[in-house]
Amino acid sequence: MAKDFTTREEDYSKWYNDIVKKADLAENSAVRGCMVIKPYGYAIWENMQAALDKMFKDTGHVNAYFPLFIPKSFLCKEADHVEGFAKECAVITHYRLKNAPNGGVMVDPEAKLEEELIVRPTSETIIWDTYKNWIQSYRDLPILCNQWANVVRWEMRTRLFLRTAEFLWQEGHTAHATREEALIEAEKMLNVYADFAENFMAMPVLTGVKSPNERFAGAEDTYCIEALMQDGKALQAGTSHFLGQNFAKAFDVKFLNKENQLDYVWATSWGVSTRLVGALIMSHSDDHGLVLPPKLAPLQVVIIPIYKTEEQLQAIREKVTSLSAELKSKNISVKFDDDDAKRSGWKFNEYELKGVPVRIAIGPRDLENNQVEIARRDTLEKHTASFDGLANHIETLLTDIQQNIFNKALKFREENTRKADTWEEFVDILDNKGGFILAHWDGTTETEELIKEKTKATIRVIPFDGEKEEGKCILTGKASARRVVFARAY
Repeated sequence: MAKDFTTREEDYSKWYNDIVKKADLAENSAVRGCMVIKPYGYAIWENMQAALDKMFKDTGHVNAYFPLFIPKSFLCKEADHVEGFAKECAVITHYRLKNAPNGGVMVDPEAKLEEELIVRPTSETIIWDTYKNWIQSYRDLPILCNQWANVVRWEMRTRLFLRTAEFLWQEGHTAHATREEALIEAEKMLNVYADFAENFMAMPVLTGVKSPNERFAGAEDTYCIEALMQDGKALQAGTSHFLGQNFAKAFDVKFLNKENQLDYVWATSWGVSTRLVGALIMSHSDDHGLVLPPKLAPLQVVIIPIYKTEEQLQAIREKVTSLSAELKSKNISVKFDDDDAKRSGWKFNEYELKGVPVRIAIGPRDLENNQVEIARRDTLEKHTASFDGLANHIETLLTDIQQNIFNKALKFREENTRKADTWEEFVDILDNKGGFILAHWDGTTETEELIKEKTKATIRVIPFDGEKEEGKCILTGKASARRVVFARAY
């Protein structure tokens, strides 16, 4: 099978789209701006879901589900929130179709809704209207809910996984008795995301707080994880929001505290989406196709027999049966591909394109020598290994591949993180190198907006662990107490 797709050097955007389509991850749908996530792509998302769901439950959260439709009046209750999402909302005005005079169907004008419904862009409003019925006393707190759902944010310019009108995600929504509890929760969930990104996705991230300009609509503070893609652009991979009492006040959610006084509840929300699949592709993949970290790969090991006769295939199959069973006992997913409709060379290319971490080839001569040939996807290196202790060898190899993929991404980020002390340096890095730029900013929204207008670069994150260092803003020359991270971004 020919891997006739564009290289990263030639056209990074086309390379990305080629991998998504040729690795069978997703495709455009008949509905403009929406995508079909194909089984292989959805299997990656399911592995992400499973890992995150366990992490959420391990930190005390439970899953629930809330309506897809939100009354328009709910969005009007929190001014910053509605302003932030107003241009992205899909609106339902009628509830019925009828036969058209000339055939087909039409909207029944008699079936107009009394109040328009908004297709969920995010669920803060419907959830806080619900929480009002759940909370009376401090004994009802905290509420630690998460939901796995789809959302719609109307987009004109879309890109598979990275930006689509409808996408899948999880959104956590928690309610707390005190400001301190809510702040701890928001930071805790950001750390869960960072842990997942680095230890499952093998994708190093910066953690910190967003500038007011980049803050979630309706939040007091937004924390985020930011990753660097191979083209030097940043990608916001997850956010956690400290909502203060804004939504509790908007929906009149009060509770009787331990001092027997009424107070408004404190809130957080946090989420990641199928955009993470796009991040996975752009962080690790190469000009041969997809590269997947073993912890998220739908298929971790593929075994391909090399044979000429049915007797040879049967001998290989007998040898492989016990190996497959031993790998499965170690929770390693394995496939023995003995499909005789496809040649072994086609299979090698197919599994390389799909990013399967370990490929094993075995033929009659390998049987005689009690060995196999192993190819690892991350480095494309091959080696032989004995059948004796092979399952343990593969288990160790998968761990090594996971770590190597992370190390490679971390090295790339370190090599593409630079300081800029002047406007000229800043622009030169953006235009000729890309990556993260550590630069001083005077702290004003006006300066941030002007930098974005001039360069399309934004403040990606104000790092938690950034050192305090006095300096002068790269644009205005005004005093600055620390550097922040700028980049052009997806």
